[in-house]
Amino acid sequence: MDPLLEGGAAIQERDYTLIIDNSNDMQISNFSKDRKPWDLMQDSVIRLATECEKLDLDGLTVYLFSDCFKRYDQITSTDLAQIFLENQPSGKTNLADALKDAIDNYFERRALKIAKPNGETILVVTAGDIEEPERVKQIIICASKNLRQDEELGISLIQVGDKPEVTKFFKLLDDQLQTVGAKFDICNTVTIADMENMDLCDVLINAIFG
Repeated sequence: MDPLLEGGAAIQERDYTLIIDNSNDMQISNFSKDRKPWDLMQDSVIRLATECEKLDLDGLTVYLFSDCFKRYDQITSTDLAQIFLENQPSGKTNLADALKDAIDNYFERRALKIAKPNGETILVVTAGDIEEPERVKQIIICASKNLRQDEELGISLIQVGDKPEVTKFFKLLDDQLQTVGAKFDICNTVTIADMENMDLCDVLINAIFG
């Protein structure tokens, strides 16, 4: 499917942000004997970035996060391959700081009237035991309360591997966000393994409509 032709207006005129786990957990595999999570996710994420850049013509925003985060602006899928080469996993899985920066950046651009008219999609890729999960949950709940409509901000949580504690936390964010105080249900969950059998345009649509 060509997302420009068949993905629908909702996935066009949006900004796309990738937040990628660069912690030590991406070196530890309980999912594949042959490949570490860091290696396993790269082909899928680059393919996903290729679809995103067809829709976000001014480039993607990319974060790598571990103990702290690095942010790269106006990135192409070719740039992303180079970023992966230049960075190796280490440190803890501190998603909260990167996610907050990405969400704050969206609301700042919205206030300045330079955000895309259909909002933003944030795709989070992680394998690890996330530090401060309660803080991550509260960041998402707070973001939902600042939205004007449900589809304005979509967060897709992409799990590399099958750690049950990560699956459980993502399921809570996917299925129970409004029951714990969110204004809208803005999270969707998928695994890297699922993505191999999905049209990437569907991944982007699910990130919005969940």
